[in-house]
Amino acid sequence: MTDGERVLLGHGSGGKLYRDLVKDVFVTAFANPVLERLDDAAALAPRGRIAFTTDSHVVQPLTFPGGDIGRLSVAGTVNDLATAAARPLALAAAFIIEEGFALADLRDLCASAAATAREAAVPIVTGDTKVVERGAADGLFITTTGVGEIVVAHELGSAAVRDGDAVILSGSVGDHAVAILAARGEFKFSAAVRSDCAPLWSLVEAAVSAARGAGGEEVLHFMRDPTRGGLTTVLAELAEESGLGIEVEEDAIPISPAVRSVCDLLGYDPLTLANEGKMVLVVAAGAADAVVAAVRQTEYGRGARRIGFVTAAHPGRVALRTPFGTRRVLDMPVGELLPRIC
Repeated sequence: MTDGERVLLGHGSGGKLYRDLVKDVFVTAFANPVLERLDDAAALAPRGRIAFTTDSHVVQPLTFPGGDIGRLSVAGTVNDLATAAARPLALAAAFIIEEGFALADLRDLCASAAATAREAAVPIVTGDTKVVERGAADGLFITTTGVGEIVVAHELGSAAVRDGDAVILSGSVGDHAVAILAARGEFKFSAAVRSDCAPLWSLVEAAVSAARGAGGEEVLHFMRDPTRGGLTTVLAELAEESGLGIEVEEDAIPISPAVRSVCDLLGYDPLTLANEGKMVLVVAAGAADAVVAAVRQTEYGRGARRIGFVTAAHPGRVALRTPFGTRRVLDMPVGELLPRIC
């Protein structure tokens, strides 16, 4: 970035502009080996058994089909910990509230956050509150920070991924982004879509247990929740960071008919849309069936399936195999189609 540039909405997209901003500004300023991994949750001492993460939530509107900013703030942080195979131990929540915000609405959103925390079996133990002038916060912003205990002995991440590994997706994509779009009322469509916003620790715990029974926990190599930038961004980042390629079967990726209809109508690619209750897992091929079966037994993993595999054939690239027998490259999206979605 040059001195004449400015921050754009697209820098919050989770795509290429976002990655450029993080690397050029934050990684440069705060450079250290832990940060430079760019994991969703950082593994800390002692002996890498503690994971730590933080996330800010500025979604608009504050309430949407399937969730609200309270549920989102807890689920998002629990899920970032889960990507490190970390059982959530405690959360902190900081609220920036705009003057004039209805106390009844604040109570309802806090009740939703509390219910989600109980569902994830994690307490909210501390926090902070600030009130700003009218027009300075668009109602309410929430920042949540989480600490968790890593339950596997090995290190997960792109460096652990191997040629031949299976790529697993825990369910349908695009539901959260389309639910937010519907709630904003900018477009009129009849498709009833609910956000997938949910805490996923129980899903990940089941995957870890299944991996242990299918050859040892070390057969589980990588996990990431496909939020901003969607499934495409997770796979493109993994291919780039691992130096390996990924082959994905388009027909294997679950997309609800309602989401597909909205995307067809508006020209969106559902693979780049945000999710808040899905997990991408990369495991050794021999453990894939056991992990898929275990994830399907959990409340939020019933749609889990194997969608592709890792390959050395085209390093750094993600190839989508279409139903017509052709392939197209999945590139990390540039810009922001739907700002303020989380």
